[in-house]
Amino acid sequence: MPCSMTKRILIITIILLYAIASAHAQTGTWSGKLDIQGTKLSLVFNLDGDQPTMDSPDQGVKGIPAQVERDMAGKIVIKVPSLAINYEGLWQDNKIEGTFTQMYVSLPLTLVPGEDKPNRPQTPAAPFPYATEEVSFANGDYILNGTLTLPAGYSQKTPVLLMVTGSGQQNRDEELFDHKPFAVIADALARAGVATLRYDDRGFGDSSATPMEWTTEDFKSDALAGLKLLRERFEKVGVLGHSEGGTIAMMIAAENKADFIVSLAGMAISGAETLLWQNRVALKGIGFADEQIDSYCKLLETAFDVRVNGGKMPNPDDYDIPESLMQNYWAVVAQIQTPYMIHFLSLDARSILGNVTCPVLALNGSKDNQVYYESNLNAIRNGLPVNSKNSIETIEGVNHLFQHCTTGQVTEYRTIEETFAPDAIEIIVKWMSEFK
Repeated sequence: MPCSMTKRILIITIILLYAIASAHAQTGTWSGKLDIQGTKLSLVFNLDGDQPTMDSPDQGVKGIPAQVERDMAGKIVIKVPSLAINYEGLWQDNKIEGTFTQMYVSLPLTLVPGEDKPNRPQTPAAPFPYATEEVSFANGDYILNGTLTLPAGYSQKTPVLLMVTGSGQQNRDEELFDHKPFAVIADALARAGVATLRYDDRGFGDSSATPMEWTTEDFKSDALAGLKLLRERFEKVGVLGHSEGGTIAMMIAAENKADFIVSLAGMAISGAETLLWQNRVALKGIGFADEQIDSYCKLLETAFDVRVNGGKMPNPDDYDIPESLMQNYWAVVAQIQTPYMIHFLSLDARSILGNVTCPVLALNGSKDNQVYYESNLNAIRNGLPVNSKNSIETIEGVNHLFQHCTTGQVTEYRTIEETFAPDAIEIIVKWMSEFK
């Protein structure tokens, strides 16, 4: 065979091998970070099998269906139709260099093999010096599944806390960005001789669930079903709730159905006031002028009042706000039509705090950008009857998740290794020791 023909065959063979290798290399998990005006947003593409997906870990979103196209030259195209996302890249040197496009915005994005998983040093790991039981309890047509954590040597007299998550469908660990705060708290309490029951929210993991059709009252009803289960085994039964769960704890206590409660960043002022404050903080952080923020919040305040009390929705054209906030306003109007939001806007625990006779521990972080610590703790402090066992405290330097932080912004949640501030855990454990 002539030498030139041999070289040609070798070249063709090498090209084919490269093509096969590059196509195979574009499987598995790949991750990268978008740089959006200085803010890093992690993206993860899971390219194995017939059902590829995209995750946005920094936003707590996983398993978004994707479509993948590959060619023999190492090019890959990933589309996420539900989010109008298109990524085109080329495999080279064990990475994929490409461009991420969403709507009309295009940004460079380099993908590397695997996922840069953050460290979570507080997540409990076996072996454990306590026992756990998988339990289920019913509330009407709903079956709720959970984990009962039992300290060594527990008895009927062991104090127990039902753990209630915040808003949105969450699992029993209240897992977010690989943080498992309820697992961390349950572990610490079990080691201190306090039992806990944490459970998955109704509809969790069910794609057909309609959580916006449910209200805080429905979630309170689920919690009461969990308390009924605990009353069958324990004499001293309380509630520990985070965020909306803290509000639910107050509601249950006002009905005299808890022996003690722990509110972690619980909302005591109205939902409408909370949403207005959240918008002010968010808009200030983005860089809107104070005048624009004031005008937009007046618009929202009027819309919230109309949604609760009736009337005609205000026209954003009557307010001095930019086009971007007008678009945001109409999105808000659509959101507040749901049963959940209608109920949330009018939810106000201040009206029931006078009925709470059991001991209360209320903690809020000074850098919480979702539930303002000062107005909510003051409402709790002023609304509760005098009780020597009540403790209302601000934890300095922690955010809504009770992580020590820099700004308190949601964008920090995933990057912080700490799941739950040890000093806050110490306060909870010490306070609960009074009931042993």
